[in-house]
Amino acid sequence: MSDSSTDESFPNLTAFLQTDSYIGQYEGELRRRYKRFSERLAQLEEAEGAFDYFTLSYQSFGIQRRSDNSLVLREWAPGAEAVFLTGDFNSWEKESHPFTKKEYGKWELYLSPKVDKSPAIKHLTKLKLVVLTKTGEYLFRISPWAKHVTKTLDSVTYDWTHWDPPQPYQFQHPRPPRPSSLRIYEAHVGISSPEEKIASYKNFTREVLPRIKDLGYNCVQLMAIMEHAYYASFGYQVTNFFAASSRFGTPDDLKHLVDTAHSMGIVVLLDMVHSHASSNTEDGLNYFDGTDSCFFHGGSRGTHSLWGSRLFNYSSWEVVRFLLSNLRWWMEEYHFDGFRFDAVTSMLYHHHGIGTSFSGNYSEYFGIQVDEDALVYLMLANYILHKLYPQCITVAEDVSGMPGLCRSIEEGGLGFDYRLTMAVPDKWIQVLKEVRDEDWDLVNIVHTLTNRRRGEASITYAESHDQALVGDKSLAFWLMDKEMYTNMSALTAMTPVIDRGIQLHKLIRLLTQSLGGEGYLNFMGNEFGHPEWLDFPRKGNNESYYYARRQFNLVDTEHLRYRQLYAFDRDMNLTEDKYGWLAAGQAAVTTLNQTDKVIVFERSNLLFIFNFHPCNSYIDYRVAVEHAGKYKIKLNSDELQYGGHGRLVQDTEFFTEPMPFNGRAQSFRIYIPCRTALILANEDIDFRH
Repeated sequence: MSDSSTDESFPNLTAFLQTDSYIGQYEGELRRRYKRFSERLAQLEEAEGAFDYFTLSYQSFGIQRRSDNSLVLREWAPGAEAVFLTGDFNSWEKESHPFTKKEYGKWELYLSPKVDKSPAIKHLTKLKLVVLTKTGEYLFRISPWAKHVTKTLDSVTYDWTHWDPPQPYQFQHPRPPRPSSLRIYEAHVGISSPEEKIASYKNFTREVLPRIKDLGYNCVQLMAIMEHAYYASFGYQVTNFFAASSRFGTPDDLKHLVDTAHSMGIVVLLDMVHSHASSNTEDGLNYFDGTDSCFFHGGSRGTHSLWGSRLFNYSSWEVVRFLLSNLRWWMEEYHFDGFRFDAVTSMLYHHHGIGTSFSGNYSEYFGIQVDEDALVYLMLANYILHKLYPQCITVAEDVSGMPGLCRSIEEGGLGFDYRLTMAVPDKWIQVLKEVRDEDWDLVNIVHTLTNRRRGEASITYAESHDQALVGDKSLAFWLMDKEMYTNMSALTAMTPVIDRGIQLHKLIRLLTQSLGGEGYLNFMGNEFGHPEWLDFPRKGNNESYYYARRQFNLVDTEHLRYRQLYAFDRDMNLTEDKYGWLAAGQAAVTTLNQTDKVIVFERSNLLFIFNFHPCNSYIDYRVAVEHAGKYKIKLNSDELQYGGHGRLVQDTEFFTEPMPFNGRAQSFRIYIPCRTALILANEDIDFRH
């Protein structure tokens, strides 16, 4: 083995066993999983020389241009009888350019340069692979390694368009350092304009990146980048894994977007879909070589019963090559900084989470229901990414709560950096949908926000794209609904509905960010309470783009209250950037008063105070603090600029008394208006970091 971390003495389970008292009985299972991972890595290195070479297979598969402008094409199609190349370059003659069959299901074709020494296939040439099946059928296919696919308006399928520009894009800016506090702006390029159309990479770079920077987010997570034929799939039915979606622009446009983000100090994550693939055959991987088991499991095991998509066979050597190389491609070619892995729950279990309610019983995480081939693949992916790119960020979307998901592989985990706290947005929707304000169970809310695995970092969020989709409602919609269309003008007095909505929208987001995790996520537009749901063009809405957009024009209109929510979100992030509570340990809750509807806690040497009561304000409310000194308000949701009522004097100073209270040696009294959140800092503590 080339790295000591995969010696038999690993994994070092000490920290895992000490922080999780339930995991001890499964120590043998953890060691066995690690052994499988270690053996797979050893096989990979023995066969290919090193995982670095193996995971750069996009440099040898597909079309490769050599220094003399000759072309070498390599494909893996084990079920094919013969493979040919056709396209504009040979007038679409079906069998004029046959591949040569090699071992292990591989096929190769060599094309010498033209007489003028130029490549036989020029930039932007349309191509197809022709696969002759064992049954004598000719199939026209796109190379799984295709770097660019395009679609004409009158076509329902994508074309393989050879991408080999004479002047490749040159990146100008290095990757920024990995943020200690991750504040993620989840974004979709296509809906990033108020116009009723598919927006472009260029538009996003020009119009949206400056907003993200202004808002204080240090990470943008791009959705729907890997090419997908069906726009309304939100990018989750990938057809072409190495192609950046051409509906938004060219590969160079995307590279410029990432490069510009880096110049602003913003890291960029890609929404990575390795959990399943589109069932399309004309422009996807399905039946690529004429069999149902080329990239996927054959038979029913290879199809997701709810999504209708195909499921990868993670035990296949060539599938692992394809997927790991896909990760390297996006890191190397586009300079992404990491990935949010979609549908990890579906990958980890043979049941894919279908009809399964995870109770937290550890027997659910071990045993025959776990797809250990997929689990080992995820371990390999995280191991290789973090070895090659130490600053790489990986986030897992997992609803099951798999223990060790976000522990290092050397500690017996799967190696992710963060998991998404998927229970938190569900809790907020349930509360807003089912419970009157005065009956909110703050104990249960705080439990949901703080109930996360020790030693494993979480990305928390009050709402994501899931809650913005048609059929659900965003927080702003649950709070204000139809009044958002008529009563959001700051030139008139707030109605009770708008007042409640504005105040609770701020409190929910700040409580979620400050109490709920080690990173924070917001979906584009939700920061200012976007008034519309998200619905992509489809037959059911007459192919309309009306709801497939983000109305940034609303936040740019000075007299609308969307600006007030935007301003609060910005200052919340900028305050976090200054004090770094997301990078600190879990909060210490000192007051959780169900009757008063007050929550008080300390985190990162800051004092957070929330009064969720709909009408009760409290004068001289005693709060506990750890450190003596002078406290001042650093963020106040009741400020007029945030749509508040201005009931607090912002520069008021609060001095501690040596009066023990709620387990703390110090305390002081403060006025807390109803539906208000405050952050106070001790002026005697040096917060520089």
